[in-house]
Amino acid sequence: MGSVRPRGPGRWILSFSLPNCERRRPTVRAATRAEAERELRRREGDIAQGRPLFTHADTLTFDALAKDFITDYEINGRRSVEKAKKIVEKLTEVFTGWKAVNITTPAIRTYIERRQREGFKNATINRDLAALKRMFRLAIDAKLLSHDHLPRIDLLKEAPPRSGFFEWEAFQLVLRHLPARIKPIALLAYELGWRLREVLGLQWHQINLDEGWVRLAPGTTKNDEGRIAYLSPALLATLRAQHAMTRELEHTAGVIVPWVFHRKGRRIGGFRKVWAKACREAGVPGMVFHDLRRTAIRIMIRSGVPERVAMMISGHRTRSVFERYNIVSEADLQDASKKIGAYHQLNGKQRMEPHQSSGDLIDGRRDR
Repeated sequence: MGSVRPRGPGRWILSFSLPNCERRRPTVRAATRAEAERELRRREGDIAQGRPLFTHADTLTFDALAKDFITDYEINGRRSVEKAKKIVEKLTEVFTGWKAVNITTPAIRTYIERRQREGFKNATINRDLAALKRMFRLAIDAKLLSHDHLPRIDLLKEAPPRSGFFEWEAFQLVLRHLPARIKPIALLAYELGWRLREVLGLQWHQINLDEGWVRLAPGTTKNDEGRIAYLSPALLATLRAQHAMTRELEHTAGVIVPWVFHRKGRRIGGFRKVWAKACREAGVPGMVFHDLRRTAIRIMIRSGVPERVAMMISGHRTRSVFERYNIVSEADLQDASKKIGAYHQLNGKQRMEPHQSSGDLIDGRRDR
C-alpha cells in the first residue's frame, strides 16, 4: 500500500510501488489530504488493473503543453497562430512552471476569477479555456497523459453576439465623415459583407474592372475557401476611380502599387480610431466596421438574394453562423405586421359571398 505525506501548502507526495517493485514518489497538488489519498488510490487502481501509468505524466509541464499547442497550429498552417500565441501568453502568466497533473478544476476556477477581476469578458476567457482544453487533448493523443488527467473545463456563459447594423441613412452619414481613402473600403464591405482583413488585402490582379468582378484566392479567407463576387454598377464605378487614382500615383511617383486600398502607395493596415471618430460625428457611436458585414447580409436577404448565394458572397460556411448576421430590425417586425394584416383582410374578402356584406354574413350566421 502507498502513503501520502505533505510537502508544502497544497502539495503532497504520493508513495507507491510499481509491479517491478520500483518505488514512485510523485508530487501532486491537492487541497486536502483526502483529495491526495483519492489520487493515490486511483493510481494504485491503475496498477492493479494493468492500465498504463503514463510514467512521464508527473514531469510534463504546462510549458511543454503550450509549446506543443503552438506547434500544432504552425504545422497545420492555421492563420490564427498569432492569436493562439497571445492566448498562451495569458495562460503562461498563471501556469508557467506548473506540472500538467496539478492543473486541476479548482486551479482553473481560480484562473477564471483572476481574469474576471482583471476585466476580461467571458467570451475572451472562454478562448483561453478552449486553448487549455486543446493542450490536454493533444497530450492525451500523444499518450503523455491519460483521460483521467484531463480536468473538467466548463465554458462560461457568453453575452449575446453583437446585433448592430447600419440603416441606409446612418451609413451615408458615416461616409461623410470618413477620409477619402477609407470610403471605398467601407462601400465594398457594405455591399459584399467581406471581412476587413479580406478587403484590405485586395490587390489589383484580383479585380477585373472590365467584367466587373473581384476574387479572393483559396487560402486567403478565414475558411480557406476562395470566392468571387460581381460588383454593382455603383461599386464598380468607385473601384474604377480608385484604379485611376492609383495609376496616376504610380506615374508621378515612379512606383508600383499592387494594393487596391492604400495610403500614398502603402497598404492600409487599419483605421480603428478614424472609424470610431466618424461614427461619433455621424451620431452612431459604438458601431464597429464589422457591423457592415451584418448590414450587407441583411440587405442581400431583403433584396431577394437566395440565402445560399448570400452565404457564398459573404464567405459563411455554416448556416448557423450566417443566421446570427441576418439581423431582424424593428422595421422588419412592423412590415411583418402589415403583411399579416393584409393577408387576413384579403382572406376575409375571399370568403365572403358575392354581393354580401360583412354585416349580412354575421346575420346569416345568427340565423343558422
